[in-house]
Amino acid sequence: MTATDRSLELINTAAQAAADKLAHDVIAYDVSDVLSITDAFLLASAPNDRQVKSIVDEIEERLQKELGAKPVRREGDREARWVLLDYVDIVVHVQHSEERVFYALERLWKDCPELELPADAKATRGKAKEHAALRAEEDAAEFGELR
Repeated sequence: MTATDRSLELINTAAQAAADKLAHDVIAYDVSDVLSITDAFLLASAPNDRQVKSIVDEIEERLQKELGAKPVRREGDREARWVLLDYVDIVVHVQHSEERVFYALERLWKDCPELELPADAKATRGKAKEHAALRAEEDAAEFGELR
């Protein structure tokens, strides 16, 4: 069994929305062979809570506006560290970068086929590492100034 055309349409729209809001490391997996409750997972992350919320809001707005899809469940909104949007056909996980590293959902689904995403979404790969390196440089420069 593979993800349906509808699931792929939802995934691609959500991935593009996440990329447009500068999400990091957007990736999607076809989990239809191992889970009976959904076809695909989309994972994305951001370096702060405000950006997590912004990405989630954009995904919800685009899926509603362009495809008439509303989540049946939305969890984790208050803390904005890990927000889950359940559209039945797909499940979207938008995580704070720290949660993304800690929970490493990619490890759980590494045996599932990765889904092809729009070019903008693919271009987000490695952005979390770039952001972390930049932060480390800024922190080192600031620490040097304090001495």
